[in-house]
Amino acid sequence: MSAPGGPDERRDFSDLFDELEDLDDHVADEEAREQLREVKELATDIQDENATFGRVIYGFDVHDLAEATLGALLFGIPMAVEGGTNEAGSFLATHPLLLAASFAATVAIVYGVLYVAEIQDVRVANRILGLVPRRLAGVLGASAVTATLLFTGWGRVTWTDPWVAASTVAVALVPMAIGGALGDILPGS
Repeated sequence: MSAPGGPDERRDFSDLFDELEDLDDHVADEEAREQLREVKELATDIQDENATFGRVIYGFDVHDLAEATLGALLFGIPMAVEGGTNEAGSFLATHPLLLAASFAATVAIVYGVLYVAEIQDVRVANRILGLVPRRLAGVLGASAVTATLLFTGWGRVTWTDPWVAASTVAVALVPMAIGGALGDILPGS
């Protein structure tokens, strides 16, 4: 058997990104780092456009935001027409620890879908404050805004009791954020 990268092993864009990220660890000059980021974006753009799986996903732009919003909406519409969402929201409003645990679980599940489950090879391009991946924040933010607008627009929450309304939106956020993550990464762009 040949060594990794040998003549018998087919290399792909994931291998290219591994090499570019290794190079990124050794580049100190900020101008060179910016050029390296541009090369990563170029490599992302020239991948097989017809491939659904096996692509490297790098960066987070307005197209990714739109995909996340659409995915959140597709998973959110059933939540908005189901009365159980309001019942669960009312329950969580009286149990703040469970509400916090539900939100933490939502973040953990979305992180898992994006970065751990390996549905796609998702790479972190930029972190907010050097800590939070933009894609994670973008998917959660798009899902939260979509849930709030959907539930408010359809009269599922009234905001006369903001805590209950926010808790109801938090219940809907769980599947909507999962849908947002899948909507973002499944098209592969």
